[in-house]
Amino acid sequence: MVDDYMVLEDAHLVPTYQKFPVTIVRGLGARVWDVDGREYVDCVAGYGAALVGHCNPRVVKAIKEQCERLIACHCSYYNDARAEYLKRLVSVLPRGLTRVYLCNSGAEAVEAAIKMAWKATGKKKIVSMMRGYHGKTLGALTLTWDQKYREAFEPLPDFVKFVPYGNVDKLREALSDDVAAVIVEPIQGEGGVIIPPEGFLGQVREECDKRGVLLIVDEVQTGFGRTGRLWACEHWGVEPDVMCMAKGIAGGLPMGAVATREDVATKMKVGEHTSTFGGNPLACAAALATLDAILQDGLLENCRTTGRYMLDRIKELKERFKVVRDARGMGVMQALELRVDVKEPLLSLINEGVLATYSGRTVIRFLPPLCITKEEVDLVVSALERVLSNVKL
Repeated sequence: MVDDYMVLEDAHLVPTYQKFPVTIVRGLGARVWDVDGREYVDCVAGYGAALVGHCNPRVVKAIKEQCERLIACHCSYYNDARAEYLKRLVSVLPRGLTRVYLCNSGAEAVEAAIKMAWKATGKKKIVSMMRGYHGKTLGALTLTWDQKYREAFEPLPDFVKFVPYGNVDKLREALSDDVAAVIVEPIQGEGGVIIPPEGFLGQVREECDKRGVLLIVDEVQTGFGRTGRLWACEHWGVEPDVMCMAKGIAGGLPMGAVATREDVATKMKVGEHTSTFGGNPLACAAALATLDAILQDGLLENCRTTGRYMLDRIKELKERFKVVRDARGMGVMQALELRVDVKEPLLSLINEGVLATYSGRTVIRFLPPLCITKEEVDLVVSALERVLSNVKL
């Protein structure tokens, strides 16, 4: 049965994904089961989409109730589920962000943010960060640093300037008069779970203010509690002009959003950027339930406490195994950097009942749901111990 599903996908899916040899058919909380009934602790969680846990009861209930009332409603009509979600979301956004554009993914959110910056400023250049990742659609790809994603599609549009993440002097040099915005991840996810130097994000905010440049914060991976605060930029007291959100926003359903200030939003005119599925009632109902789960079910506190416990445990591995170069992270967004390629360790982890992903060739990345328990962390660490003991430098 496993081979049947794998053969079918390999035969018919466009081959653009790095595939792992597991056919997942069921999930609950921080665990998933394959077609043969084998259980795994899931530290991938749909690349962070199953933020509040697989089949979270609030999300399941909201989807069931909404799908029996209304599934599709274009944003050219008003809708109760959409309105209620917008009201709730705006109430918890960083100060000043009062307008929201709803879409279907993180890359779409970044595309919308680019247009907003262009319209609001009348300028076209955007400063992005080396090792930053913002998506693979054309505009988002242009802002993404890694050449492995870019080279097959070059020449890309010429509106980006890249500067080193953490280097405010290089940022200052890049802020010429034709720059509309700076885009930055509070923590670089695809780049290796890179936490910014202390004070850097605040300095970025200051430099943008000095030059009249918009600050776009990409919270696609870090948002909705992933780092222990609802928004990662809160750790450094930074308030963006534009903020991109997606991944876990709707508990696993496809959804994205861009939040911005009133003066930026009103520069966009009717028809300039729309989406057939953006603001879909089913996604909005799931998103409202997801936000309630995060804020009312102790998931933020669990993220902080269990995240600290997990980081302490994987830091112990650095002391014990020479193959480990570094262990780092915040909340339940963590990384174990090795001195070797992580492909074989990741495959070995699957055999040990743990699913994890990668950031580049040498970083194992962990993005478990906010509801992961200390007992499940212990299972992950025990599996890592067994795998690492067999890795040769």
